[in-house]
Amino acid sequence: MTTPSEARPTRACGAPEPDHAGQHDARSFATEHDDKVALGVPSLVWGPGQARRISLIADRIPLAQRRILDIGCGVGEYVRHLRALPASVVGIDVDVQRVLAGAQGGDGVPDLLVGAAEALPFAASAFDVVLLNEVIEHVQDDRATLEEALRVLRPGGHIVIYAPNRLFPFETHGVYWRGSYRFGNYPLINYLPNVLRDQLVPHARAYTRGDITQLLRGLDARVLAHTAVYPSFDRIRSRNNALGRLLQTTFHQAEETPLRWLGLSHLVILEKPGDAGGAAV
Repeated sequence: MTTPSEARPTRACGAPEPDHAGQHDARSFATEHDDKVALGVPSLVWGPGQARRISLIADRIPLAQRRILDIGCGVGEYVRHLRALPASVVGIDVDVQRVLAGAQGGDGVPDLLVGAAEALPFAASAFDVVLLNEVIEHVQDDRATLEEALRVLRPGGHIVIYAPNRLFPFETHGVYWRGSYRFGNYPLINYLPNVLRDQLVPHARAYTRGDITQLLRGLDARVLAHTAVYPSFDRIRSRNNALGRLLQTTFHQAEETPLRWLGLSHLVILEKPGDAGGAAV
């Protein structure tokens, strides 16, 4: 399901939850690389919010001792930490500079490749788990991306999708205003009609529950889980621990209620029909 706005490059890692301020601040990165805003801002550091995303997946499907593909890996932070489970993890990203940045240096991440999500350079049934963490909103063709993910997934394997929720009160990908990109979280934009939202946010989709249902319709996969999650408020907690903890407790408890559908992101897990046994690594 592609949007009516202009085709976008296949993205790198998705716009991350706010992290601790520092040299890898997301605002600085987006400002310095505004020519690649359609690719999203990669996860540049690791914090409780990113770790929680892995935990939410691991609560639902096995990750340790699995062959995992991270589509849109950026500089490879999720690849690095998934590998520590342990697991055999490969990352792929369309942006050469991000892959090189992640792979180089003494602390470089191995097995990062360059390629598009719609044309993966892997054999069929090569992986047990395929991760798309805030990715499908940026690719040229989200449906083709999922079909390709299914192709490289073994029978019984799982696709994990985090994707922006259209009902979240803030647009987290920044906006275009009077021809210039402006980084930040902007309230209520996702509640505008498509014709207006697409003018402000032509570089990233956001999905309602119905959009997700339509996107998945006809895929040869079973929906194992579909819920929504709130952010982890890492940046707020780094500045005001008490307030951050209160927000975490309140909104993470809300994930167990219908209020979850106002959360930051959809979490969708698909299972490919076939043998549920996974290959150990």
